Formats: sequence, structure tokens, C-alpha cells
Amino acid sequence: MATARSAWSSFSTIETGCVGLVAAAPCRGTVNRQLPRVLGLLLGLALLSVASAAPPAIAQTEINYLLGFIESSGCEFYRNGSRYDSKRAQAHLREKYELLAAADQINTAEDFIEKAATKSSLSGRPYQVRCGGGEAVTTNQWLRQVLARYRADGAAVRGATTLRKTRDAPAREFSTAK
Repeated sequence: MATARSAWSSFSTIETGCVGLVAAAPCRGTVNRQLPRVLGLLLGLALLSVASAAPPAIAQTEINYLLGFIESSGCEFYRNGSRYDSKRAQAHLREKYELLAAADQINTAEDFIEKAATKSSLSGRPYQVRCGGGEAVTTNQWLRQVLARYRADGAAVRGATTLRKTRDAPAREFSTAK
């Protein structure tokens, strides 16, 4: 005859259905002891994802330049059937950028242009910009030209001094007027 066993005596993983747990411990007790470790691991992973969410420094510099350029351009932006001034357009794109960066979706200035500044996330319709009474062009095309000029001028290397100087007259440099 089998001897009587207590509820907390040795159980095999087959008998208890507790896969991967110590065979001498019942499931409930093991899970309770493992909970702090699991929560610590999840917290660590969450903090790691937040730490990696920021784009590289050069990308942040270029994106901040583009956002400043948009704001000070004086151009008119067309989004989802409505026109917006450059300050409102910049605020909208900054908000989109921050959300995408937090989700670790932005690693380059091109990512910012493509994922945040090209089209509406809701309707899929392309954003357009019109400067100085010229023809409207897509923000994708316009911002890629601005970024190419910024890089060609070496502004990313020279830093904030060049950023301030270039912000003073952005619409003249990149007008959509022909």
C-alpha cells in the first residue's frame, strides 16, 4: 500500500503540470517565490526599452534642426484637408516624432521624415507645404532637400551656432516658389 503523502510533499512536474519548476516545490508556492524575479525582469526590460528609445545624437540634432526649420519657415502646411501655419505644423510633427521615438521607431532623420512628416497616420494622405506663394510640394520632398542642404553645409558638425544662423532665413533658402 502506498504511504500517505502530504499536500506539500514532493510532486513531479508530470503530476503537478508545473513545467520548469523545482520538482520538490508545489506550483503555487514556486510561482509566489518567482513573482518578484519576474516583475524585476519585466521592469528591467521596460527601463531598457525606454533607454534605447532615444535616437542617436546626430539624428536628434538633425531632427531638431528640421523641426526648428519648419517652425520658422513661415510656410503653409496642408494636412487632412486643412491648412496650418508653420508653428502648428511643427508642434504636430514634434508630437508625432516624440511618440514614434518613444516606440523606438526613429533612428535617423530620414526615419523622421518618412514616418512622421510625410503623411497622415489617420488618413494616409500626404502632407504638403507651400512657401512664399509658390506651388505646394510634398513635405517629404521639401524636408529631404532641407536635410541634404543642412548636411552639405556641415551644420551637423558645427552644431548650435550654425543652427541659429540658418534658422534666421529658412523660407528664402527653400522656397517652393519657382
